Amino acid sequence: MINSNASPDDAEVAMAAARAGADVVRGLYGRRLTRIDKGARDFATTADVEAEKAILGVLRAARPDDAVLGEEGGRQGAADAARQWLVDPLCGTLNYAVGGMLVAVNVALRDGAAAVADPFGGEVFFTDGGSTWTRHDGVDTRSVPTSASRLVDVNLDPPFPSAPGFRAVDLLAHAGFAEWFRPRVVSTTLALAWVAVGKRAAYVTDGGDLSGSVHFAAGIAVCRAAGCVVTGIDGAPIGRAGRGLVVAADAETHGLLMSMIHSRE
Repeated sequence: MINSNASPDDAEVAMAAARAGADVVRGLYGRRLTRIDKGARDFATTADVEAEKAILGVLRAARPDDAVLGEEGGRQGAADAARQWLVDPLCGTLNYAVGGMLVAVNVALRDGAAAVADPFGGEVFFTDGGSTWTRHDGVDTRSVPTSASRLVDVNLDPPFPSAPGFRAVDLLAHAGFAEWFRPRVVSTTLALAWVAVGKRAAYVTDGGDLSGSVHFAAGIAVCRAAGCVVTGIDGAPIGRAGRGLVVAADAETHGLLMSMIHSRE
């Protein structure tokens, strides 16, 4: 827990908050959890709620004047606050609920520092806004994206707002995709952080404007700071008019994916 009298930088705050959430997620793993239905086949669990409480505890102690937008608790803090944290306490709830360990805890200061914690891998991927690092067992390693693996994670979860012009499943059926890449589907934005550190060549998802999403903000920040190519599925910068997300380790990989996406539209 951050000492409220200390003044750590925002990256350290983001990491401490993400790790606090990850501790809860890991501690509740395997237990019988209450399911909280949210509508449209979406749900949360006790772990989501308790992890968000732990994250908020860190943020309130370290940055009491900042506002927060949480996946479970919504907006909190002053409406006119100059700074806002975006919190997704458990990305991959369905994975977690059935005993899977592919989940992430996302904490991002809007337009600033961010951290993505892997509760079971023990890694925290973080950025101060200028560069990206991975902290594991107290050691920080500079993140270097690479497309060497040729592994591309594609989010196949609904909704599909760009269909029929773009459907992620069609990308996987593209003849060139099998020639250049190998698909992966982990159903958590942990895969987004993996692009930043070279564990994945790219990540693709449909959607609207994801730049301010509690699910994606931390991963986008980490990838941008690492030097990845980050655009919408239309190749345009992500923003209010954005469509989904294509994050690639390098320009060549991004170009290949964009050519495949456009050939299906």
